[in-house]
Amino acid sequence: MANTTKSKITEDKIISLFMESVLENEKVPSSVFKFCKENKIKEEEFYSFFGSFETLQQSIWNKFFDNSYGVMQKNKEYASMTNEEKMLTFFFTFFENLTLNRSYVLFIMNEHKYSMEGLSQLKGLRKRFKDFASTLIEERNEEKNLKIFKYNAPLFSEGAWLQFLFILKFWMEDGSPGFEKTDIAIEKSVTTIFQIFESTPLEKIVDFGKFLYKEKFA
Repeated sequence: MANTTKSKITEDKIISLFMESVLENEKVPSSVFKFCKENKIKEEEFYSFFGSFETLQQSIWNKFFDNSYGVMQKNKEYASMTNEEKMLTFFFTFFENLTLNRSYVLFIMNEHKYSMEGLSQLKGLRKRFKDFASTLIEERNEEKNLKIFKYNAPLFSEGAWLQFLFILKFWMEDGSPGFEKTDIAIEKSVTTIFQIFESTPLEKIVDFGKFLYKEKFA
């Protein structure tokens, strides 16, 4: 920590210090004042990036999304992917990022395990994710000539977000080697997200339902 005062304080640096503090002390710092004092940074430096720990935590989730989206777009094959493949690639990339930060994510989420969907820290992530999902379904709508066959983008994006929350919870509880069961859940979820808007989704829904039932009660 001695070099902190000599190095440039950045948003990423503060986030890194915060995540380390949470894991080392097994709690969110009690105040910005104490956090800054322990890490030898000035309060005004903290507040130049974040208004509170709550906005900092939101920023962490936003960065998980932005980093995943950035990596995904660097894939030379991304532009030629189908929308379903783009969604699948995003999920895999995002949860690879989460796995790299699993200890932090598990701790911070387990603090609010009874109200996961309503967590304020996920607000920014929710907007980013729904915008991404809406873009995918709107691109797919461009392929439909008749309005009656077009998909409802807001409904689709909300359904995709609920599927994301399910996978997040599944990943948190997954004890399989390499989180291989989460990979299966992602594949089945993404297929379901798209097929639910097709004319004959029954087989997909039943298949996904059987998977959930097996994992929950087996």
